[in-house]
Amino acid sequence: MARYQDGVKVPTSLFEAAAWHYAIKVSCGCEHFAVFDPHGLFWRFHRKGWPDSLVDAKRRLWCKACRASLGQKVRPQRIDLVKPYTGSRIALPLPDEREWKRIINRYRG
Repeated sequence: MARYQDGVKVPTSLFEAAAWHYAIKVSCGCEHFAVFDPHGLFWRFHRKGWPDSLVDAKRRLWCKACRASLGQKVRPQRIDLVKPYTGSRIALPLPDEREWKRIINRYRG
């Protein structure tokens, strides 16, 4: 369920971020960050049956640069929502249009 901040809806899940076109910026303690396309990230979590809240998503993601240098997964310190984001994003496979519309209709209901 979205929360409100200064009268503006703020997404609390990957689905809401995708539906409202917010990019997902994941930041590590080592100052590395990655920006994900929200539709692909939501679809990955949905297909795997993982909860899509931002808090739960933080537990599933890890820093690729830290993994390469330290040899262990380092969880992100922050997940931010960025709108609009014009830089490059990590694009994961997207749901087909029919499936996306079915998901949106289920959440509206």
